[in-house]
Amino acid sequence: MTDLLNGIELDRYDASVIQAYFDQYPLRVRLRFLEIFLPLSTLIFKLRRYSQKSKKDKTNSQIYLRALAKEARELITRLGPAFIKIGQALSTRPDIIPPVFMDEFALLQDQLPPFSNEIAFRFIREALGADPLEIYSEISEVPIAAASLGQVYKGRLHSGELVAIKVQRPDIAEGIALDMYILRGIADWMMRHLKFVQSNLIGILEEFASRIFEEMDYNHEADNAERFASYYGHLEGIYVPRIYREYTAKRVLTMEWIEGIKLTNVGKVKEAGFDSREIIGVGVQCSLKQLLDHGFFHADPHPGNLLVMGDGRLAYLDFGMMSEVTAPQRFGLIEAIVHLVNRDFEALSKDYVRLGFLTPDVDSVGITQALSEVFNPPPGNSLIQMDFKDMTDQLSQIMYDYPFRVPPYYALIIRSLVTLEGIAFTVDPNFKVLAVAYPYVANRLLMDETPELRHALKDVLFRDGEFRWNRLENLLTSARTNTDYDVAATVDKVVDFLLSERGEFLRHSLINELAKTLETEAVKQLQQLRNLSPLRSASNGETSASTASRDLPSNWEQISQIIGLLRQDSSVNPQDLLKFARQTLAKPATFQVGRDIIGQVAQRLLARGIREFALQGKSLHETIYEPTTQAATSATAKLLRHVNGRSW
Repeated sequence: MTDLLNGIELDRYDASVIQAYFDQYPLRVRLRFLEIFLPLSTLIFKLRRYSQKSKKDKTNSQIYLRALAKEARELITRLGPAFIKIGQALSTRPDIIPPVFMDEFALLQDQLPPFSNEIAFRFIREALGADPLEIYSEISEVPIAAASLGQVYKGRLHSGELVAIKVQRPDIAEGIALDMYILRGIADWMMRHLKFVQSNLIGILEEFASRIFEEMDYNHEADNAERFASYYGHLEGIYVPRIYREYTAKRVLTMEWIEGIKLTNVGKVKEAGFDSREIIGVGVQCSLKQLLDHGFFHADPHPGNLLVMGDGRLAYLDFGMMSEVTAPQRFGLIEAIVHLVNRDFEALSKDYVRLGFLTPDVDSVGITQALSEVFNPPPGNSLIQMDFKDMTDQLSQIMYDYPFRVPPYYALIIRSLVTLEGIAFTVDPNFKVLAVAYPYVANRLLMDETPELRHALKDVLFRDGEFRWNRLENLLTSARTNTDYDVAATVDKVVDFLLSERGEFLRHSLINELAKTLETEAVKQLQQLRNLSPLRSASNGETSASTASRDLPSNWEQISQIIGLLRQDSSVNPQDLLKFARQTLAKPATFQVGRDIIGQVAQRLLARGIREFALQGKSLHETIYEPTTQAATSATAKLLRHVNGRSW
């Protein structure tokens, strides 16, 4: 069995191969089944009794449920590595277990007693083809850490580099394969006989089994580490340790030894001369790039895997548990965050359908209402000021109550961000993940040229054909606080997109909005001209023009604020801006846009003048032509003064 599990047949999880093997050993399977089933059935019986009690006494039933959750965690720990890993995975699955169990399972630790050096050194010898002391000039007498899958020694290469040597536990693959075989059978029975089970338990179990088998292959972990380094190792303030491939095999991993301080040890970090808050900020920015840039992310950033090095850089360790987010999923997450911050819960419920959490036939009205009730910050606060864990806890309850099916990648994202926020809280109790994340998301939405995010930007900025200038102002205000924000590049890319064929719809909508705004300003200018004109009606009452201008929606103030935001940016070089302006004005599409705006403004003002001519009976020239021309010229000049500004 050992040769089978360590051979080619099981380089990855294969349910059919495992079943074919264990079908030959029914007695062994039955004994392990009893070890698992008897305590689990007792726990299930207690849960059934809880469901009956909860109808009569809700207060005491909650206390009882918390006690059951603790009992379940202790049972999982006794059942061994496979169940510990499953429990940790369930701690991020609100569609399967209630929130109180999720909280308890999050406390699961996979630390186990070490196994003997004799076995560990034999594995090194078998994997690397030489005695450990021939490969390493030094190796610690005892392991410095022991977990569910393996243990770690400190060593030194003959070339002088300090290294960490990870060695896999004996018979771990066989034990986990047996447990997966039994659990798959239980899941299959539950799905066929228990109507309340809505989730695909077999699919969830096989996804988990595939992940744990990957984690048991240290060659795969080495691949993860090198890939992580290629994506994020160059980032300022981030360090990824080197993998020594010549001393790495399926059951032995040799990587660079990292001396450092746990990020949560605020006192020692401060003594070393570093600011923990700044380092947390670096870690959050790195996590956002992992999730939203490349989609390859560290799914287990607990305090032991994040060390502050002697030069202040943040080092990532342990690359066994990694996950990926596809490009469509990344775009969907960005949209969901923007819709969440803008409290557009109808759009957010549609995001969940697109991301595969809900089926298209779900009651979207009920989901929208539930989301609006959950994401309801205290008066005077915005959503980005809420604790991420509080938000996910409340969302978990919705996902448990409604027919959500949480994709594995999302569960790992939540686990990653909640863990990161927990670390951040030890450093800064006022830390808010969403407050740090949103400027990054806003910058991506403004800068990214992919069709999906351009479509998302359109959805954010437009509703029912109306351009929402306040949303653009909010995006620019948030994006300015992100370290990657570049106003010149942002304006360049946005203008380039607007003038392209892909930006045709957005361009026409903006032309409409600018024309309406200019019309409003022109009507105001027209009224001012009339007030000064001797042709002004002797009546002291309001003219139709002033009434109309008052009724028109004016976006001038918001446009002025947006222009002011751009002018305030210290990174803008006036010479570069003038060069950019000349290049933009030289494009044929720019001329067409200007002509379209002027044409629309003229048409609107002409229609308004004709209405007034019909109502007031004045001469066509004095009512329409002369005042309209002066007003349009004045409004356009006002816009140009704002764009030019003194700061440019």
